[in-house]
Amino acid sequence: MQPKWLKWAQQIQAIAQKGLNYSTNPFQIEDYKLLREIAADIISSYSQIEQSQILDLLVKEIGYPTPKVAVRGVVFKENTLLFVKERSDGCYALPGGWAEVGESPGEVAIREIFEESGYQTRPVKLLAVYDINKQGYPPHPHGIYKLFFQCEIISGSPISSIETEEVKFFAENNIPQLSTTRVTPAQITRFFQHYYNRDLPTDFD
Repeated sequence: MQPKWLKWAQQIQAIAQKGLNYSTNPFQIEDYKLLREIAADIISSYSQIEQSQILDLLVKEIGYPTPKVAVRGVVFKENTLLFVKERSDGCYALPGGWAEVGESPGEVAIREIFEESGYQTRPVKLLAVYDINKQGYPPHPHGIYKLFFQCEIISGSPISSIETEEVKFFAENNIPQLSTTRVTPAQITRFFQHYYNRDLPTDFD
């Protein structure tokens, strides 16, 4: 579960961001900036990341605070699941990334799978909408929702990318070392359950 310190820091940052978005009073604006600095200091104290780095990240957040959205593709073939090896950490993940303005969630899944694996696909089912704070992910300064789409291969062949160095299908009993900031072992197990039981409803939270 999400550590209390991170929940408090996210809530303080959200209050500061809303205040900076709506307030015109210069004294209140300074107070909201101070709150943002406090949130950055809390995160820095527990994460061992420089306070200035955290603050730079939080300052870039403008407008009303809402969770960020990431989308990942779940692509099965003959009882195996598609993984890509991330260049950033050398571990494996389901292909995916941040949602882009101007694209629907399904379109994001199609694009990310193609860019990271070389396969053209079509979404067939939304398997899950997860809040990372409830899914055992490492702490993150932002609230994030992750959408997982099961997709079918239409065409293509495995091709690496600037982000991925290997594209490979793995059986359920042979899952590689996972990039756990992107997907967790429990989620992989759940997606295989969806694969074997197509009538399971979409998971959430």
